[in-house]
Amino acid sequence: MAIQLPTRSQLLDVADEVGLDLTDADVNSFLELMRPSDDAYNAVDAMPDNLPAVRYPRSPGHRPSGKENSHNAWYVKTTVQGPPSGKLAGKTVALKDNIMLAGVPMMNGSATLEGYVPDIDATVVERVLDAGGTIVGKAHCEALCLSGGSHTNSTGPVHNPRKRGYSAGGSSSGSAVLVVLGEVDMAIGGDQGGSIRLPSSFCGTYGMKPTYGLVPYTGIMPIEIYIDHTGPITRTVSDNALLLEVLAGPDGYDPRQLDVKVHPYSRMLEGGVKGMRIGVVTEGFQQANAEADVNSKVRAAAACLASLGAEVAEVSIPMHLAGAALWMPIGLEGLTQTMMWGDGYGVSRPDLYVTSLMDFHRGWRARANELSETAKLFTMFGTYVRKHYGGRYYGKAMNVTRRLTAAYDAALSTHDLLLMPTTPFKATPLPPDDAPRELYVERATNMASNTMPFDVSHHPAMAVPCGMSDGLPVSMMLIGKHFDEPTIYQVAYAFEQFGDWMKM
Repeated sequence: MAIQLPTRSQLLDVADEVGLDLTDADVNSFLELMRPSDDAYNAVDAMPDNLPAVRYPRSPGHRPSGKENSHNAWYVKTTVQGPPSGKLAGKTVALKDNIMLAGVPMMNGSATLEGYVPDIDATVVERVLDAGGTIVGKAHCEALCLSGGSHTNSTGPVHNPRKRGYSAGGSSSGSAVLVVLGEVDMAIGGDQGGSIRLPSSFCGTYGMKPTYGLVPYTGIMPIEIYIDHTGPITRTVSDNALLLEVLAGPDGYDPRQLDVKVHPYSRMLEGGVKGMRIGVVTEGFQQANAEADVNSKVRAAAACLASLGAEVAEVSIPMHLAGAALWMPIGLEGLTQTMMWGDGYGVSRPDLYVTSLMDFHRGWRARANELSETAKLFTMFGTYVRKHYGGRYYGKAMNVTRRLTAAYDAALSTHDLLLMPTTPFKATPLPPDDAPRELYVERATNMASNTMPFDVSHHPAMAVPCGMSDGLPVSMMLIGKHFDEPTIYQVAYAFEQFGDWMKM
């Protein structure tokens, strides 16, 4: 794709956009001065790209329908097998459909990406296969991952596996559903505002948002570099720890990975909770839309941990209630500049850029009417703020986020873990097909007030199912120090062994 010098009218349009007044002589001068830059671009274009090789055979797979996809959780079924031995030998794994699997379609929930086929495997894909796992397909996710519900995918809603017609949570909706249905042993989700933990809360799975950077994001379509996380969704704590053990560690590409500390998580589950100090965060129970039964069951789960020997005490972190607001400038302006106007990546970081995705995703500009209502809303507002106010709010939110992180760190200096509800309420009914935009957006955004703060503070946080109410799961969230996933797993495992959460 050769770069052409701008025409005179194109150059005048660009000059107008940046506020320059050019004479005819200026136009002629700048056009000639641009020629060496144009030549350099074309020299780069002629070079072969430097992408990792694809090492395991696979087919494009097929799109299941009808009884084969009863909850609309699958996008594509395929089979990619690793070697016969390894930590994940015999385990089947589904990928959230923002994760690149070479040769297999990826649409990231959005009609504007339908037809894109990646040319690389994400690092997490390579690690699953190298460990002997079998990848069996791509799970539906929310449109461009911009929803905590499960109704924005352009192919239709994903249904809750416990109660059809109810939300499965998002944006890793299909990943959690397939795990609960037993169609896969494990799944990988993504989490920028809660998108591993929210579907885990609504569906009743164990969902770990690891410490920022612990698992490489290479080969996964980003939203915003500061909040991108990926991690495991499973039916058991031991499977969750095992999958994280396979996924974790630097890959040499991802700039999110600084001073990463990796542990043998699957061998660190035993030991119980006796003597552990667990802080029950008051503000986590004070969300405006909290349901009394959810708060009650999460407090009952904390009491169970106390009965097992943990020192459980109330702790107040007032800054927690500001966490969702701090997420907004970072998340909205970040996604607008990186994922939308930046063609999925943006610039100014030493990443592995998958230019085929960048080229394909640019097409949203000509198909913006096909974006989900949440993508339209966030892109318009982020564009408006940047145009009229610049980047000061992104910058200020980043500055204040350091205070939020410090507030959690202060509480964690005297506690081993923090505890609160994952979501303030249980799964809600899916919006009807003719729902007004206001309801569509509300059901996509109103459940993440407890999860969003930890995407900007970067602490590990895990959704742990802890009861049922009205036929729907309730979930508690365990939060640990940076890179202290082992303590979270140890407490989650002890609670899992305590009793059947579905009878609590």
